Amino acid sequence: MKFTDLFKSPKPLIGCIHLMPLPGAPRYSGNIQNVYETALSEVDIFKRHPVDGFIVENFRDMPFYPTNLPAETVASLAAVTREIVKASDVPVGVNALRNDAQAALAIATAAEAHFIRVNVHMHAVVSDQGLLQGASHETLRLRAALKSSVLIFADVGVKHSVPLGERSLAAETRDVTERGLADALIVSGESTGSETKIDELDIVRQNTDLPTLVGSGVTAANLPTFYTKADGLIVGSDFKTDAKADNLVEEARVKAFTEKLKSLQSS
Repeated sequence: MKFTDLFKSPKPLIGCIHLMPLPGAPRYSGNIQNVYETALSEVDIFKRHPVDGFIVENFRDMPFYPTNLPAETVASLAAVTREIVKASDVPVGVNALRNDAQAALAIATAAEAHFIRVNVHMHAVVSDQGLLQGASHETLRLRAALKSSVLIFADVGVKHSVPLGERSLAAETRDVTERGLADALIVSGESTGSETKIDELDIVRQNTDLPTLVGSGVTAANLPTFYTKADGLIVGSDFKTDAKADNLVEEARVKAFTEKLKSLQSS
């Protein structure tokens, strides 16, 4: 399967399902039912509007494990993802934060989701979790062993981090494309909700033939610029109350964004 096989829209809009804190996380409420209900209520909001896919993230589990998520997180993320897949009629992805690509792939495969987001697929970065190293060799071999059709969307120049060594964004893009065998690339700003730099998006697109998505900072206001530049959009913060990532999805904001997108698609 390829990116173009997965989505009906030529430039898909992917909404983030930022889960409430999961069991074991510092902010977990002790109420797992609330995790399910909140996630599914946001799915229902997105389903009432032309959103082309969802990505499920353990977003509120900070501070994150760098890699190797504990059993309780993997189990919870898998269980909720399966419920979201069952409730959805669009492709669903998984991001196991901060950078457990193998867990994300196993969860997506078991839950019959369609893609994963990998923050550090190759190279090494210094992040708020310390040193993160890509494990593309393990992720691709696990996908082969599981006989999984789950696609890998890999970040380049990932947010909340800086490269460990002097490596250009162009070189990183070529490596992730040609040696990391990713299925799509994601370009983001410096942090959650921050606007992606157009010049960095241009560099990535000039150095890959893979679909390239904008992973942060897209709003209804700047949508016309990013729509012309990208092959897809991942939107989290702008769909939330007051455009704050830790808030819940607000239907009026989803409606305003998708109406703006529809006008661009028809122009």
